[in-house]
Parts: sequence; C-alpha cells; structure tokens
Amino acid sequence: MDAVKYAKHHSSFKPEATTTPPTVDRLSGLLDRFRVRAHLFHAGALCGTSVFDARPGRAFLHVLRRGELVVTHDRVKGLKRRIVVHGPALLLYPRPVAHTFHNPPRDGSDFTCATLDFDGAEHNPLVSALPALVLVPLDRVEGLQPALDLLFAETDRVRCGSRLLADRLFEVVLIQLLRWLIDHPDACGVDRGLLAGLADPRLARLLVAVHAAPAQAWSLERMAAQAGMSRTAFAVAFKRATGATPAGYLADWRLTLAMSELRAGGLLKGVADAVGYGSATALSKAFKQRYGVAPRDWRRADLAADQRAPET
Repeated sequence: MDAVKYAKHHSSFKPEATTTPPTVDRLSGLLDRFRVRAHLFHAGALCGTSVFDARPGRAFLHVLRRGELVVTHDRVKGLKRRIVVHGPALLLYPRPVAHTFHNPPRDGSDFTCATLDFDGAEHNPLVSALPALVLVPLDRVEGLQPALDLLFAETDRVRCGSRLLADRLFEVVLIQLLRWLIDHPDACGVDRGLLAGLADPRLARLLVAVHAAPAQAWSLERMAAQAGMSRTAFAVAFKRATGATPAGYLADWRLTLAMSELRAGGLLKGVADAVGYGSATALSKAFKQRYGVAPRDWRRADLAADQRAPET
C-alpha cells in the first residue's frame, strides 16, 4: 500500500478541506515563539533494518525519495504496528516514538533523514497538535519540490557548508509541511485541536491575534468580535474545532508561553507581566494548578534534566 493508499484507507482520513485559507499568517508567530532546529544525520540507502530510538525531546523527519519501506512501531495509541509505504513520501514523528525501518537488502531505499529539536519539546503547541506520525506523499504538498531539489543537491555531493545548508533546508521542508497540514488538517487525521482551529478562517484570525498578544484582556466578547462572530456561535465553533473553551485555551497558551520564558531564564515577575498575569503570585498559582509544581521548582528540575541529558 503506498502512502496515498495508506492515507485513504486510514480510519481517520477525510477528504481535504475546500475552505479558502485565511489571509493571516497562521504559522510564523508560532515558530517565532517556539523555534525548531533540524540536524541532518543520514543521506542515501538504508538496507536491512534501521532502528530509531525514542529519546525525550527528539523528533524525526524522514524523506523517502524512492524505494519501498516497511515501518514497524511498538504499541503507540493511534499508530499502526506495521505500515508499508511506496515512496516518495515524508514521515514526520513530532514526538519521541521508537520506529524501525525494514528495507530489502538487495534494493534498499533512498533516504534523507534529520532529527528535529522543537523548543518546549512535548509542550510545544505544534508538537502537541500533531498525531504520532504524519505520513504524506511528496507530491501532495504544494510547492515542496524546489526545496527538496535543493536538499537533495546538497546531500548528494559534499561541498563546503553542505551539512549546515542541509539542516536549514530541512527546516524549510518542515515549514512547508506544517503549512500544508494547517490547510489540510483532516488529511493527517486531525479533526480537533490547534491545527483544526487554524484551518477555520474565522477562528484563525482570533488565534493569531491571541498568539501575538497573550497579555491583552481577551474577554469572550472581544474574542468573538475578532473572529467576526456572535458570542454564542463563536464559543460553540471554538470548542468544536479546538476541543477547549476560549478561556481554557487562552489560559493554556499563557502558561505554555510562561514555561518557555522560564526555561529561557526569564524572571517570574517579568514573565507574569509578559503573558497576562497580574502578578508573580497569580502566575505561580495558575502554573501549579496546571502542572502540579511551582514555577521555580519546575525550572530547577528542568535545568537538572538538561544537565543529565547525553550529548547528541
């Protein structure tokens, strides 16, 4: 079964949305606040069996240029134990998932592979919005081929700066894939959450505004007005698309930003002001209710975990 057939036979597959995409930039603000870095680690054939271990904070993006691929997984919710893919295809594992590639030794498969480090790891809003595996045929992602041509040109022949340029090109490929997924969330089995919200032109206007200015006073009335909807229609549509109430989403977004700022070394009072809490005490209370630990204790544990992490 090739990647297209896999998608069409997957239980969560739905026809692509025909809604005209919003005119606002739904992705740049997210990637500005939660950056991603790619690191090329393989280009060429993979013969026999190749195992990719699950490591905290580690994601993978594989480009299958040609050849057949059998992928197996351990038990992961929502993920098949065995998938057969006929390339070309993109395979994105946004969260740590152990996976194994099986390729006929006589033929092999032609791969270009990178690891991805998302700021915030599992707390990154894009990471948490994606399924365990995104499998997409290359020809479905509009505008992807020029970036792939450049990527393959750099990985096929070693030249000055090839590795660094390949890293950046992998990031371009990822952004193009994320752009496509936001426009077609149903195609990867996403029917609720951040991507589904950004796919709705009305909700996208509100989400982009909230992402850009989380500290502002976002009442339900103001959110609905930003979306161009009545309060009742907005509340219903928002909950249906994202799975959260508007107030709940705003609180989670503010706390996610607070966690990111604390990780970067921000002081509690400054972080509280930046994300919309009136005081460090108010942020500490909300943070502990959400994550079960006070911000200062969480930051100490996070720093200790970084120091224990092995070099990559």
